[in-house]
Amino acid sequence: MARSLPCVDTSVDRKTAGHSARWVIHIDMDAFFASVEQLTRPTLRGRPVLVGGMGGRGVVAGASYEARVFGARSAMPMHQAKRLVGVTAVVIPPRGSVYAELSGRVFDTLRERIPVLETLSFDEAFGEPGELAGAGPEEVLEFCEDLRAAVRARTGLVASVGAGSGKQLAKIASGLAKPDGVKVISPLEQQAFLAALPVRKLWGVGPVAESRLRTLGIETVGAFAALPESEAASILGSALGIALHRLARGIDDRPVAERAEAKQISAETTYETDIVTLAQLRPAIDAMAASAHRRLTQDGRAARTVVLKLKRADMSIVTRSSTLPYATEDLTTLTAAAQRSALDPTELGAIRLVGVGFAGLSEIRQESLFPELDQTVDAGESVSEEPTLGLALGPEPEVPPPTRSYTTQTWYPGLDVEHPEFGHGWVQGSGHGVVTVRFETRSTGPGPARTFTAADPALTRADPLGSLR
Repeated sequence: MARSLPCVDTSVDRKTAGHSARWVIHIDMDAFFASVEQLTRPTLRGRPVLVGGMGGRGVVAGASYEARVFGARSAMPMHQAKRLVGVTAVVIPPRGSVYAELSGRVFDTLRERIPVLETLSFDEAFGEPGELAGAGPEEVLEFCEDLRAAVRARTGLVASVGAGSGKQLAKIASGLAKPDGVKVISPLEQQAFLAALPVRKLWGVGPVAESRLRTLGIETVGAFAALPESEAASILGSALGIALHRLARGIDDRPVAERAEAKQISAETTYETDIVTLAQLRPAIDAMAASAHRRLTQDGRAARTVVLKLKRADMSIVTRSSTLPYATEDLTTLTAAAQRSALDPTELGAIRLVGVGFAGLSEIRQESLFPELDQTVDAGESVSEEPTLGLALGPEPEVPPPTRSYTTQTWYPGLDVEHPEFGHGWVQGSGHGVVTVRFETRSTGPGPARTFTAADPALTRADPLGSLR
């Protein structure tokens, strides 16, 4: 466990030495997705775990530290990560419901100590504890350690925490604290600390801005901070340049605030092979609308606008939206709206990704006066018409499997299952008519493996949340 606290000059009066009027804390769970898998599937502890899609276009959603030592990381193509890690890699499909449950427990624990929490994702958040206003680094370090201990006791997961006088310093500090540590940046050291960082570390500096600064010989935050503000504005634009110049000088007064409710709820999938016909696109839209609808139902609101997102093979993106005269949570109505926005791939070009989003979210619902019209898909609204004769013309067109191609299998690695004798488990492998299951949960420790015939009626799919038992 890493503990990092700056040295404080004892010749300075204690009332001012290293104390800050405000302390912002950034909490970041260590390798969250992979750590959850290792927590709930004890056999995976200490092994290089890759969470993500298994298909040719799959990407890594999370990598354990055991996998990171080989160079694997999030957002990397899965085939590349597997090649780096080698035969010891364990590839697991994501289990959103389990991550959401544990994420909720983490944030509930944090809110018991920090009432206002600005969540950034499943696994990270900002907080500004009022009790730390005017505190010194030692007090902040103790608070952060207590916070980490509470999270671990409640969830079994490890968090790293950074603290500084603003959001930027706190986030940089948490990155330096990883894995399993705390980093507190005192006001006494923050200027020297910032000055030595690469300019890319500044919040908002991307590859283009970095390249522009490098051509001018500006490679560190200190060099950028030394510029006159007017010159920073001329290089990067008045708004961005001035904002980044303030951050480079350690001026970061952005408040910590609870995030607003989501403005859009969506679901999307990249397909293993391109969708090339409207007949293939239709069921893909149905599937994404259903997936987004499940999230809408959990959110408890209704939607008025339906957005269809299509990414072509050349990576360009086309979106079309349809706005209803009322907000609804009816799946049939929302799906029909998405289908009315469909574009024929023979005209648009091959499609690799399909997404459906719901916007115009509201807690007010209204029933349609003419539901039969709202739930009708008019083929004429597409770019290319396909007449419907109402005749059976043969088998339905095959939809290319999504990146998560294992979802088309009855038993696939990582699937949660249940057996009346052995309890909850997960599929380690399947094929040739048999399936091997590891029976274990969070509390059992590494469990036994059993092999069954794929047709064994005693083996059934299970709720992934059962692995938390």
